[in-house]
Amino acid sequence: MFRSLPQYDVIKTEEIPDIKSTGTLLVHKKSGARVMILENEDENKVFNIAFRTPPADSTGVAHILEHSVLCGSKKFPSKDPFVELAKGSLNTFLNAMTYPDKTMYPIASCNMQDFCNLMEVYVDAVFYPNIYQKEEIFRQEGWSYVLEKPEDEIIYNGVVYNEMKGAFSSPDDVLDREILNSLYPDTPYGIESGGDPKNIPDLTYEEFLAFHKKYYHPSNSYIYLYGDMDMEERLAWLDSEYLSKFDADHVDSEIRQQPAFAEVKELEKTYSISNMEEEADNTYLAYNWSVGDVLDADLSAAMSIVEYVLLEAPGAPLKQALLDAEIGKDVEGSYDSGVRQPYFSVIAKNSNPDQKERFVHIIRTVLQEQVEKGLEERSLLAGINNLEFKLREADFGHFPKGLMYGIDAFDSWLYDENEPFLYLKQIQSCDFLKSKLGTGYYEELIRKYLLDNTHASLIVMKPEKGLTAKEEERVREKLAAYKASLSEEGIQKMIEKTGKLRTFQETPSTKEELEKIPLLQLSDIRKEIAPLYNQPIDVDGTLLLYHELDTNGIAYLNVMFDAKGLTPQQLSYLGILKCVLGMVDTEHYDFHELSNEINIQSGGIYPVSDVFADFAKPGEYDIKGNIHKDHFEFPVAFNRADPCIAFWNGK
Repeated sequence: MFRSLPQYDVIKTEEIPDIKSTGTLLVHKKSGARVMILENEDENKVFNIAFRTPPADSTGVAHILEHSVLCGSKKFPSKDPFVELAKGSLNTFLNAMTYPDKTMYPIASCNMQDFCNLMEVYVDAVFYPNIYQKEEIFRQEGWSYVLEKPEDEIIYNGVVYNEMKGAFSSPDDVLDREILNSLYPDTPYGIESGGDPKNIPDLTYEEFLAFHKKYYHPSNSYIYLYGDMDMEERLAWLDSEYLSKFDADHVDSEIRQQPAFAEVKELEKTYSISNMEEEADNTYLAYNWSVGDVLDADLSAAMSIVEYVLLEAPGAPLKQALLDAEIGKDVEGSYDSGVRQPYFSVIAKNSNPDQKERFVHIIRTVLQEQVEKGLEERSLLAGINNLEFKLREADFGHFPKGLMYGIDAFDSWLYDENEPFLYLKQIQSCDFLKSKLGTGYYEELIRKYLLDNTHASLIVMKPEKGLTAKEEERVREKLAAYKASLSEEGIQKMIEKTGKLRTFQETPSTKEELEKIPLLQLSDIRKEIAPLYNQPIDVDGTLLLYHELDTNGIAYLNVMFDAKGLTPQQLSYLGILKCVLGMVDTEHYDFHELSNEINIQSGGIYPVSDVFADFAKPGEYDIKGNIHKDHFEFPVAFNRADPCIAFWNGK
């Protein structure tokens, strides 16, 4: 394979049954670009080019660059090629994302010509952006001074600047940021890659360009191709059009690890509330631990199960204990393996600062109890089965599977360039997890990574009235002092730069620039459709509709109950019934046991209610109660409730 491409070295190739793909890892010889391809039968093709971009400060340079490189390039100089491109595209995904340690530029499409068009525009954008020719792009997307008239106040403006002001106004976002910063203060995670509004105006145009020149080099790139396509053709195109134009270079972008703390760090932080809000019952408490190494995929899977059992499952012991003690009005937990050093958090919302000690005491007491008596085995099994089901189903909503697989791959690839497939083989981790039941393995994880782990932080985030107004006043005073320091000539130059930026923004791209953007033609769109076959089957007098689809070993069953006979008064309770089914005690199980049984025996049971209009009879309608059940295998038997059942055979 790929013998016709001497420009690349093949590092390894392996089958990845979890996602029905053949994975190949390559390196482009001349430029040093890393390439991963996943070949399969998925027509929804995905391309992603990413760069490791560890920031050195909180000026948001990585975030501003993510916006800026998409504002025109060498081949496609239109100011906003993506607005025009989207007008003539069938893309299923088109975006860019800044993370704490990387920046991604993914696209997806089911149409091959569209895919090639998008891919070319993106690659040209990241390697040859117009930022070097047009400083206005930086000032528009990042930040700039705005002064219209000599008597006006100077203000800050900029897309990222305003975006991050909004992000910093959300207490949940602020807490997430503080957790990461608190655990890894000496790494890129200790600063804000998106940009802190206080620091964004410190970024100079020269520093902005230097960041691009350093990190947006093929030697620091990670190129991902997924789906049903001619991979050799795409790799040959990448080489001839772009990668061959660069020589390999050493780019120091390693994500270094934070040394463990000798003791738990305690921090007090604030967030802004309005003068109308109460400070009481508005504090966030968060206990957080650094957990191992992200390159240990089995550990990551196991800790996600521990998080499920302790905090997520109905009646979860740690969450229930905190709620019973009224430590806040809501309790949640999370295990995040999307960074170099994963972390585990327990968070109480709508709490008070004086509850900090009880918060910690209850957490440690419950964890110690769970270690001593052992985690409930059926809860562990329910969590493992639930995880396996999610991995098999791979239901990412409207996001393409290939896009999400590619993002998952970065959980290992970014930190070990020879291990891109670790998080694409997680179903096999479920066998490992099941083998550890009854061995004390999970209890030892709690002891090692939560009870005895001093690489941890305790955050008390308190509300402060008027904090936003105080910050705005600080900015006004800073800008007023700066204006007072300017000469008349300096003020005039600022007015001229403001006008120049406005002219840049208001001047449309030329016809010649717009015509360079590749658009789909009608001839590029196929006329054929992919049919869905419904095969009727009679089972003991019940009509079933059978659809043979590749569902990765999962069978789906929908049972519909005709609710048309309910009275109007009864119908008003149908929505309530839908919400409580599966969440309350039953004749044979309490709600905690019921949740375990559902997750052990199936991938979930979801009641829904639907209203169907009868177009032949205006004003009349049918109401159906629908029970949707997912399972790894067909149920042996079911009670016949209504002669309208459909199932899909999982292969």
